[in-house]
Amino acid sequence: MRSPLATAVTRNPARSDDDASTRERMLDVALGAFAELGYDGASTRTIAGRAGVNQGLIPYHFGSKEALWREAVDRVFAELRHEFGPLLAEADPAANTTADRIEPLIRSLVRFVARRPEFARLMSDEGKRDGPRMRWIVDRHVRPLYQATQTALDRVRQEGLLPGAVTGLDPLHLYYILVGAVTQLFHQAPECRRLTGRDPADEAMVEAHADALVALFVGPSPRREAK
Repeated sequence: MRSPLATAVTRNPARSDDDASTRERMLDVALGAFAELGYDGASTRTIAGRAGVNQGLIPYHFGSKEALWREAVDRVFAELRHEFGPLLAEADPAANTTADRIEPLIRSLVRFVARRPEFARLMSDEGKRDGPRMRWIVDRHVRPLYQATQTALDRVRQEGLLPGAVTGLDPLHLYYILVGAVTQLFHQAPECRRLTGRDPADEAMVEAHADALVALFVGPSPRREAK
């Protein structure tokens, strides 16, 4: 029979809150470590050290390094879907212009990647090799977003609402051009800072990057020019 003391400790809300907080911190640190060092280079010892926890808490909370990696990826994609998904699903079908439909999607994606550059770095690292982790990410997360993005872009393309240079592009190329244009600046932020002395994480720089991509993919907007 379980002792009352053991039951009290197990059900202690403060301890549960601490566990949840520690778990979230470990996931956040793990994502950064995997993005910076790669899966093989990010040891559980390194992750635990950066999170300021005992290494034994990784198997306690996640079971294995692979499970930790998957949950960290699940978590960042959940953030992306929370911000980007509703805009993508709606794409404002009642709107009459590409700006009203696509501009919010581009701005939301730029702001997300600027805030979470480790997302772009991890995706670049895993996407360049044909392995089980890449296949897992694509099948679980990327494919649904790709299909939804394709649908939104193709709809406005068929309606002739995209700039002429973009209208004739295969949606596959349009998708990768957009993803590359959004992520490259933040993926290579250290290079940009060294090259130009400007920080891509600066809020004004983020918004300027969003403005540039909107101009390229959407074209001039009387409403924006009037501001």
